[in-house]
Amino acid sequence: MTTLKEQLRDDLTAAIKARDELVSSTLRLTLTAVTAQEVAGTEKRELSDDEVLQVIGREAKKRREAATAFDTAGRTESAAQERAEGEVLARYLPKQLDDAELAAIVAAAVAESGASGPQAMGAVMKLVKPKTEGLAEGGRVAAAVKAALLG
Repeated sequence: MTTLKEQLRDDLTAAIKARDELVSSTLRLTLTAVTAQEVAGTEKRELSDDEVLQVIGREAKKRREAATAFDTAGRTESAAQERAEGEVLARYLPKQLDDAELAAIVAAAVAESGASGPQAMGAVMKLVKPKTEGLAEGGRVAAAVKAALLG
């Protein structure tokens, strides 16, 4: 079975051969981030697939934030480039929860904790976070929990 890192390398090779600039540059940057993570700390180590997924998730988040910043600055070409790179990375990430699925998880956690009011947000987040890890962005999860506690 191939690891996620090997899959990224294989896809990079294929993109280079196909002369796909977008995919090859995106995967190069992502593999560089993976390598940087591997050599961070006191000794070099091989990342697990879950850790590689976290790196890809961070890279995808950077692309979304950059696209928003470019949109705000009126640089639509750069924003489109960042979004395209984000779509390349999204192929490697698990399918994100839609709003209804996220709301259902949050509602179950609120019921389980018996929480009410915004001061209980931490307790509910503690229950929701393990179920949404890698499947929904932290900001979206926090907003859903806040809405459930206030509404």
